[in-house]
Amino acid sequence: MAIISSNVNLTLAEWAKRRNPDGSAATIANILSQQNEILDDQVYVEANGTTHHRTTVATGLPTVYWRMFNQGIPASSATTAQVDEGIGMMEKRSEVDCALADLGGDAARVRLGESRLSLEAMYQEQTSTLIYGDSQLTPNKFMGLSPRYSDLSADNAQNILSCNGSGSDNTSIWLIGWGDETVHMIFPKGSNAGLEQRDLGEQTVYDVNGVSNTRMQAYVDWYCMKSGLVVKDWRYAVRICNIDVSDAKAFTNNQALTDYQYNILHQMTNAVYRIENLGMCRPAFYVNRTIHAALSRMAMEKFSSVLAFQSGISQFGTPRRFMSFMDIPIRRCDALLNTETAVA
Repeated sequence: MAIISSNVNLTLAEWAKRRNPDGSAATIANILSQQNEILDDQVYVEANGTTHHRTTVATGLPTVYWRMFNQGIPASSATTAQVDEGIGMMEKRSEVDCALADLGGDAARVRLGESRLSLEAMYQEQTSTLIYGDSQLTPNKFMGLSPRYSDLSADNAQNILSCNGSGSDNTSIWLIGWGDETVHMIFPKGSNAGLEQRDLGEQTVYDVNGVSNTRMQAYVDWYCMKSGLVVKDWRYAVRICNIDVSDAKAFTNNQALTDYQYNILHQMTNAVYRIENLGMCRPAFYVNRTIHAALSRMAMEKFSSVLAFQSGISQFGTPRRFMSFMDIPIRRCDALLNTETAVA
Protein backbone atom coordinates (compact mmCIF):
# COMPACT_ATOMS: atom_id res chain seq x y z
CA MET A 1 0.00 0.00 0.00
CA ALA A 2 2.24 2.77 -1.25
CA ILE A 3 1.84 6.31 0.01
CA ILE A 4 1.57 8.86 -2.76
CA SER A 5 3.97 11.78 -2.66
CA SER A 6 3.84 13.84 -5.82
CA ASN A 7 3.88 17.39 -7.05
CA VAL A 8 0.08 17.24 -7.22
CA ASN A 9 -0.28 16.49 -3.52
CA LEU A 10 1.63 19.29 -1.79
CA THR A 11 2.21 19.44 1.94
CA LEU A 12 2.46 22.69 3.84
CA ALA A 13 6.26 22.66 3.75
CA GLU A 14 6.28 21.97 0.00
CA TRP A 15 3.89 24.86 -0.64
CA ALA A 16 6.00 27.16 1.53
CA LYS A 17 9.15 26.30 -0.39
CA ARG A 18 7.45 27.01 -3.71
CA ARG A 19 5.67 30.22 -2.79
CA ASN A 20 8.39 31.97 -0.76
CA PRO A 21 11.74 32.25 -2.55
CA ASP A 22 13.34 34.00 0.44
CA GLY A 23 12.81 30.87 2.55
CA SER A 24 11.09 32.58 5.49
CA ALA A 25 7.84 30.64 5.41
CA ALA A 26 9.68 27.39 4.69
CA THR A 27 11.65 27.92 7.87
CA ILE A 28 8.42 28.35 9.81
CA ALA A 29 7.01 25.16 8.31
CA ASN A 30 10.15 23.25 9.27
CA ILE A 31 9.97 24.50 12.85
CA LEU A 32 6.40 23.31 13.17
CA SER A 33 7.01 19.96 11.53
CA GLN A 34 9.62 19.07 14.11
CA GLN A 35 6.84 18.90 16.71
CA ASN A 36 3.69 18.07 14.71
CA GLU A 37 3.85 14.96 12.56
CA ILE A 38 0.53 15.66 10.87
CA LEU A 39 2.26 18.34 8.77
CA ASP A 40 4.16 15.63 6.93
CA ASP A 41 0.88 14.36 5.49
CA GLN A 42 -1.56 17.26 5.09
CA VAL A 43 -2.18 18.19 1.47
CA TYR A 44 -2.75 21.90 0.80
CA VAL A 45 -4.73 23.31 -2.13
CA GLU A 46 -5.20 26.96 -3.04
CA ALA A 47 -8.87 27.85 -2.62
CA ASN A 48 -10.90 29.20 -5.52
CA GLY A 49 -12.09 32.07 -3.33
CA THR A 50 -10.63 34.48 -0.79
CA THR A 51 -12.95 33.58 2.09
CA HIS A 52 -14.23 30.15 1.09
CA HIS A 53 -13.68 27.26 -1.33
CA ARG A 54 -16.51 25.98 -3.50
CA THR A 55 -16.30 22.33 -4.47
CA THR A 56 -18.61 20.17 -6.55
CA VAL A 57 -19.28 16.66 -5.26
CA ALA A 58 -21.08 13.77 -6.94
CA THR A 59 -24.30 12.75 -5.20
CA GLY A 60 -25.41 10.09 -7.67
CA LEU A 61 -24.12 8.11 -10.65
CA PRO A 62 -25.75 8.28 -14.10
CA THR A 63 -28.04 5.45 -15.20
CA VAL A 64 -26.54 3.05 -17.74
CA TYR A 65 -28.46 0.77 -20.10
CA TRP A 66 -28.08 -2.45 -22.04
CA ARG A 67 -29.40 -2.19 -25.59
CA MET A 68 -29.89 -4.17 -28.78
CA PHE A 69 -29.22 -3.08 -32.38
CA ASN A 70 -31.70 -0.51 -33.67
CA GLN A 71 -32.85 0.23 -30.14
CA GLY A 72 -32.38 3.65 -28.52
CA ILE A 73 -31.62 4.54 -24.91
CA PRO A 74 -32.58 7.62 -22.88
CA ALA A 75 -29.98 10.19 -21.88
CA SER A 76 -28.76 10.20 -18.27
CA SER A 77 -26.36 12.20 -16.16
CA ALA A 78 -24.77 12.18 -12.73
CA THR A 79 -26.23 14.31 -9.95
CA THR A 80 -23.98 16.76 -8.16
CA ALA A 81 -24.07 19.31 -5.37
CA GLN A 82 -21.94 22.35 -4.61
CA VAL A 83 -20.52 22.83 -1.13
CA ASP A 84 -18.85 25.96 0.25
CA GLU A 85 -16.09 25.33 2.80
CA GLY A 86 -15.10 28.26 5.00
CA ILE A 87 -11.59 29.52 5.75
CA GLY A 88 -10.67 30.61 9.27
CA MET A 89 -8.13 33.29 10.17
CA MET A 90 -5.95 33.02 13.28
CA GLU A 91 -3.49 35.73 14.38
CA LYS A 92 -0.81 36.21 17.04
CA ARG A 93 1.43 39.14 18.04
CA SER A 94 4.74 38.59 19.82
CA GLU A 95 6.19 41.49 21.83
CA VAL A 96 9.64 41.06 23.41
CA ASP A 97 11.15 43.71 25.68
CA CYS A 98 14.06 45.26 23.76
CA ALA A 99 16.17 45.56 26.91
CA LEU A 100 15.67 41.86 27.66
CA ALA A 101 16.34 40.74 24.09
CA ASP A 102 19.53 42.80 23.84
CA LEU A 103 21.02 41.49 27.09
CA GLY A 104 22.97 38.62 25.56
CA GLY A 105 23.96 40.50 22.44
CA ASP A 106 21.85 38.26 20.18
CA ALA A 107 18.33 39.67 20.04
CA ALA A 108 17.49 37.56 16.98
CA ARG A 109 18.00 34.32 18.92
CA VAL A 110 15.81 35.53 21.79
CA ARG A 111 13.07 36.48 19.36
CA LEU A 112 13.34 33.11 17.60
CA GLY A 113 12.83 31.35 20.93
CA GLU A 114 9.70 33.37 21.56
CA SER A 115 8.56 32.73 18.00
CA ARG A 116 8.85 28.97 18.42
CA LEU A 117 6.44 29.09 21.35
CA SER A 118 4.03 31.34 19.46
CA LEU A 119 4.11 29.10 16.41
CA GLU A 120 3.62 25.96 18.46
CA ALA A 121 0.60 27.51 20.20
CA MET A 122 -0.91 28.49 16.86
CA TYR A 123 -0.38 25.12 15.31
CA GLN A 124 -1.80 23.27 18.31
CA GLU A 125 -4.91 25.43 17.98
CA GLN A 126 -5.09 24.78 14.23
CA THR A 127 -4.76 21.02 14.74
CA SER A 128 -7.40 21.03 17.47
CA THR A 129 -9.73 22.89 15.09
CA LEU A 130 -8.98 20.37 12.34
CA ILE A 131 -10.24 17.61 14.65
CA TYR A 132 -13.00 19.29 16.68
CA GLY A 133 -13.80 22.68 15.11
CA ASP A 134 -17.49 23.37 14.56
CA SER A 135 -18.22 26.52 12.56
CA GLN A 136 -21.90 26.31 13.56
CA LEU A 137 -20.88 26.89 17.18
CA THR A 138 -17.84 29.12 16.53
CA PRO A 139 -18.33 30.83 13.16
CA ASN A 140 -14.81 32.31 13.16
CA LYS A 141 -13.32 28.78 12.92
CA PHE A 142 -13.48 26.31 10.05
CA MET A 143 -15.45 23.06 10.20
CA GLY A 144 -13.35 20.16 11.46
CA LEU A 145 -13.63 16.41 11.10
CA SER A 146 -15.53 15.34 14.21
CA PRO A 147 -18.79 17.24 13.48
CA ARG A 148 -18.82 15.63 10.03
CA TYR A 149 -18.42 12.11 11.47
CA SER A 150 -20.56 12.22 14.60
CA ASP A 151 -23.75 10.27 13.86
CA LEU A 152 -23.84 6.47 13.61
CA SER A 153 -27.05 6.69 11.56
CA ALA A 154 -25.87 9.35 9.09
CA ASP A 155 -25.25 8.78 5.38
CA ASN A 156 -21.51 8.47 6.06
CA ALA A 157 -21.99 6.10 9.02
CA GLN A 158 -20.14 3.27 7.26
CA ASN A 159 -16.98 5.29 7.89
CA ILE A 160 -17.70 5.72 11.61
CA LEU A 161 -16.57 2.60 13.44
CA SER A 162 -17.54 2.31 17.10
CA CYS A 163 -15.46 0.47 19.70
CA ASN A 164 -18.50 0.32 22.00
CA GLY A 165 -17.19 2.65 24.70
CA SER A 166 -19.63 4.78 26.66
CA GLY A 167 -19.58 7.84 28.89
CA SER A 168 -17.12 10.71 28.36
CA ASP A 169 -13.72 9.03 28.74
CA ASN A 170 -13.31 7.98 25.12
CA THR A 171 -10.93 8.83 22.32
CA SER A 172 -10.83 8.31 18.55
CA ILE A 173 -8.43 7.09 15.88
CA TRP A 174 -8.61 8.75 12.47
CA LEU A 175 -7.56 7.32 9.12
CA ILE A 176 -7.30 10.10 6.56
CA GLY A 177 -6.51 9.66 2.89
CA TRP A 178 -5.07 13.06 1.95
CA GLY A 179 -5.31 14.17 -1.68
CA ASP A 180 -6.49 16.89 -4.04
CA GLU A 181 -9.66 14.93 -4.84
CA THR A 182 -10.25 13.38 -1.41
CA VAL A 183 -9.45 15.30 1.81
CA HIS A 184 -7.25 18.38 1.87
CA MET A 185 -6.52 21.69 3.57
CA ILE A 186 -7.09 25.02 1.83
CA PHE A 187 -5.68 28.53 2.01
CA PRO A 188 -7.13 31.72 0.46
CA LYS A 189 -6.77 32.36 -3.25
CA GLY A 190 -3.76 34.52 -4.03
CA SER A 191 -2.15 34.15 -0.59
CA ASN A 192 0.65 32.05 0.86
CA ALA A 193 0.08 28.60 2.33
CA GLY A 194 0.34 28.16 6.06
CA LEU A 195 1.77 30.68 8.49
CA GLU A 196 2.71 34.19 7.47
CA GLN A 197 5.17 36.16 9.59
CA ARG A 198 6.07 39.84 9.56
CA ASP A 199 8.85 41.50 11.52
CA LEU A 200 7.25 44.77 12.62
CA GLY A 201 10.52 45.97 14.12
CA GLU A 202 10.90 48.02 17.28
CA GLN A 203 7.70 49.64 18.52
CA THR A 204 6.47 51.48 21.58
CA VAL A 205 4.02 49.24 23.46
CA TYR A 206 1.45 51.00 25.63
CA ASP A 207 -0.33 49.87 28.82
CA VAL A 208 2.21 47.11 29.46
CA ASN A 209 0.71 44.04 31.18
CA GLY A 210 -2.57 45.92 31.60
CA VAL A 211 -1.02 48.78 33.61
CA SER A 212 -2.40 52.11 32.38
CA ASN A 213 -0.08 54.91 31.22
CA THR A 214 2.99 52.65 30.91
CA ARG A 215 5.24 52.29 27.86
CA MET A 216 7.90 49.86 26.74
CA GLN A 217 10.11 49.48 23.70
CA ALA A 218 9.57 46.02 22.22
CA TYR A 219 10.50 43.98 19.19
CA VAL A 220 7.20 43.00 17.58
CA ASP A 221 6.39 40.07 15.30
CA TRP A 222 3.02 39.32 13.70
CA TYR A 223 1.83 35.87 12.70
CA CYS A 224 -1.24 34.85 10.73
CA MET A 225 -2.61 31.53 9.52
CA LYS A 226 -5.58 31.26 7.16
CA SER A 227 -6.75 27.72 6.57
CA GLY A 228 -9.74 25.47 6.13
CA LEU A 229 -10.63 21.84 5.56
CA VAL A 230 -12.30 20.25 2.54
CA VAL A 231 -13.71 16.73 2.69
CA LYS A 232 -14.39 16.38 -1.00
CA ASP A 233 -15.08 12.65 -0.78
CA TRP A 234 -16.24 11.44 2.65
CA ARG A 235 -15.12 7.89 1.85
CA TYR A 236 -11.49 8.96 2.37
CA ALA A 237 -11.77 9.64 6.09
CA VAL A 238 -12.63 7.05 8.73
CA ARG A 239 -13.27 7.69 12.41
CA ILE A 240 -12.75 4.87 14.90
CA CYS A 241 -14.63 6.28 17.87
CA ASN A 242 -15.84 5.27 21.34
CA ILE A 243 -12.47 3.84 22.38
CA ASP A 244 -12.61 3.50 26.17
CA VAL A 245 -9.29 4.95 27.36
CA SER A 246 -9.04 2.83 30.53
CA ASP A 247 -9.73 -0.36 28.59
CA ALA A 248 -7.17 0.58 25.92
CA LYS A 249 -4.50 1.07 28.57
CA ALA A 250 -5.20 -2.27 30.25
CA PHE A 251 -6.30 -4.34 27.23
CA THR A 252 -9.52 -5.22 29.05
CA ASN A 253 -13.22 -5.54 28.15
CA ASN A 254 -13.83 -4.31 24.59
CA GLN A 255 -10.09 -3.64 24.17
CA ALA A 256 -8.97 -7.14 25.17
CA LEU A 257 -6.66 -8.55 22.52
CA THR A 258 -9.07 -11.45 22.09
CA ASP A 259 -12.03 -9.20 21.25
CA TYR A 260 -12.40 -9.53 17.50
CA GLN A 261 -15.24 -7.01 17.17
CA TYR A 262 -14.22 -3.88 19.06
CA ASN A 263 -10.46 -4.12 19.65
CA ILE A 264 -8.73 -1.18 17.98
CA LEU A 265 -6.51 -3.35 15.77
CA HIS A 266 -9.50 -5.09 14.24
CA GLN A 267 -11.28 -1.76 13.77
CA MET A 268 -8.12 -0.33 12.16
CA THR A 269 -8.25 -3.23 9.72
CA ASN A 270 -11.89 -2.42 8.97
CA ALA A 271 -10.96 1.24 8.53
CA VAL A 272 -8.38 0.43 5.85
CA TYR A 273 -11.06 -1.30 3.81
CA ARG A 274 -13.43 1.66 4.16
CA ILE A 275 -11.02 3.83 2.15
CA GLU A 276 -12.27 3.68 -1.41
CA ASN A 277 -8.90 3.60 -3.21
CA LEU A 278 -5.61 3.82 -1.31
CA GLY A 279 -3.78 4.50 -4.56
CA MET A 280 -5.59 7.84 -4.94
CA CYS A 281 -4.45 9.33 -1.64
CA ARG A 282 -1.73 9.74 0.99
CA PRO A 283 -3.14 7.67 3.89
CA ALA A 284 -2.14 7.96 7.54
CA PHE A 285 -3.56 7.00 10.92
CA TYR A 286 -3.70 9.61 13.71
CA VAL A 287 -3.75 8.63 17.39
CA ASN A 288 -3.01 10.41 20.64
CA ARG A 289 -0.21 9.59 23.08
CA THR A 290 -2.31 7.05 25.02
CA ILE A 291 -3.28 5.00 21.99
CA HIS A 292 0.20 5.31 20.46
CA ALA A 293 1.65 3.77 23.64
CA ALA A 294 -0.91 0.94 23.56
CA LEU A 295 -0.15 0.20 19.91
CA SER A 296 3.58 0.23 20.64
CA ARG A 297 3.08 -2.42 23.31
CA MET A 298 1.04 -4.50 20.88
CA ALA A 299 3.73 -4.17 18.21
CA MET A 300 6.42 -5.40 20.57
CA GLU A 301 4.42 -8.31 21.96
CA LYS A 302 1.73 -9.59 19.64
CA PHE A 303 1.30 -8.22 16.14
CA SER A 304 4.69 -7.50 14.60
CA SER A 305 3.59 -8.78 11.19
CA VAL A 306 1.02 -6.03 10.49
CA LEU A 307 1.77 -3.52 13.27
CA ALA A 308 5.45 -2.69 13.13
CA PHE A 309 8.18 -0.12 13.59
CA GLN A 310 9.88 0.99 10.38
CA SER A 311 12.87 3.12 9.50
CA GLY A 312 12.33 5.98 7.12
CA ILE A 313 13.37 9.45 6.06
CA SER A 314 11.18 12.49 6.51
CA GLN A 315 10.61 14.93 3.67
CA PHE A 316 13.37 17.09 5.19
CA GLY A 317 15.91 14.26 5.01
CA THR A 318 15.93 13.52 8.74
CA PRO A 319 16.19 9.78 9.55
CA ARG A 320 13.54 8.51 11.95
CA ARG A 321 11.61 5.44 13.03
CA PHE A 322 7.85 5.35 12.81
CA MET A 323 5.08 2.88 13.51
CA SER A 324 2.90 1.55 10.74
CA PHE A 325 -0.19 -0.60 10.35
CA MET A 326 -0.53 -2.55 7.09
CA ASP A 327 2.21 -0.26 5.71
CA ILE A 328 0.21 2.88 6.55
CA PRO A 329 2.07 5.25 8.90
CA ILE A 330 0.67 5.88 12.37
CA ARG A 331 1.20 9.50 13.47
CA ARG A 332 0.88 10.87 16.96
CA CYS A 333 -1.61 13.71 17.25
CA ASP A 334 -1.95 14.99 20.80
CA ALA A 335 -4.90 17.17 19.82
CA LEU A 336 -7.02 14.02 20.04
CA LEU A 337 -8.65 14.07 23.46
CA ASN A 338 -9.20 11.31 26.02
CA THR A 339 -12.46 12.98 27.10
CA GLU A 340 -14.69 12.52 24.07
CA THR A 341 -18.34 11.73 24.73
CA ALA A 342 -19.66 8.58 23.09
CA VAL A 343 -20.78 8.91 19.47
CA ALA A 344 -24.29 7.55 19.03
